[in-house]
Amino acid sequence: MTRGRRKRGDTLILWLAGGLLVLFAVIALGASLLACERPIVAIGGGGIHLRPAPASIPAGSLIIQPPVPYSPDSIDLRHRLRPPGRDHWLGTDDLGRDVLARMIHGSRVSLTVGFVATAIALLVGTLLGALAGYYSGVFDWIVSRLIEVILCFPFLVLLLAIVALFEPSLWTIIVALGLTSWTSEARFVRAEFLRNREMEFAAAARASGAGDARIIFRHLLPNSLSPVIVSATFGVGSAILIESAISFLGLGVPLPTASWGTILASAHEHVTIAWWLVVFPGAAIFVTVAACNLLGDALRDVLDPRGDR
Repeated sequence: MTRGRRKRGDTLILWLAGGLLVLFAVIALGASLLACERPIVAIGGGGIHLRPAPASIPAGSLIIQPPVPYSPDSIDLRHRLRPPGRDHWLGTDDLGRDVLARMIHGSRVSLTVGFVATAIALLVGTLLGALAGYYSGVFDWIVSRLIEVILCFPFLVLLLAIVALFEPSLWTIIVALGLTSWTSEARFVRAEFLRNREMEFAAAARASGAGDARIIFRHLLPNSLSPVIVSATFGVGSAILIESAISFLGLGVPLPTASWGTILASAHEHVTIAWWLVVFPGAAIFVTVAACNLLGDALRDVLDPRGDR
């Protein structure tokens, strides 16, 4: 009975955390429609006009405005540091830009960094870990020493060095994160391959004449991905948190591109008078990272074959 309740609790957490991440992803994908200065649709003048310029809208047209009618980069110094209110639901920053519009567009940057950097780390780590675990010998020694070399450096220092060496940009951060965070996935896949390659299904595949590539990708890899999926889920939250930290330090995506970290960075000079610049982006980072961690915990319990013992 207790195991059943725990299983239902894990499933509920899985759905809630996954649904929250899907909601953030939908907001990020629809950012240009949710927060922009132009109307979404203008119906009139004998046709339907998508994203028309205000001057080109025919008279008497039916206009559908976006929920947040502000651009994330529109500067209005007359309304700088306005607290949350009817016109600006989450207030404005030190340049008069709408905070909600910047957070909506910033979600696209933060989630892109989280998911794409984790995908790169997953691809590199899975490939190297699979080859090291399957072939062992010299290849295993090389991959193991490479992992140890990367782990010798403090992660944030290594990442900052890579970002500072090249021109800071969104893709620089993504590639740097992906190429410095693959070690966990590689170790998990290597350990699973070392365990699975001696099992009966692998021996049967070799006896049937299957080549190395077929054994690796068709038989061993699908049976070795459970811990990697859990690790990747945690990796998404970690990448979002690290991107926010780098942007807060001024080495993130270049301005005026919005991300949750850059919004926080603009708040450090006004934290005593503009609390909303800290609370709302900080809450977005916290909720997203917490959802990733809860999803990872739930997946670990659901995918763990020993969880019902």
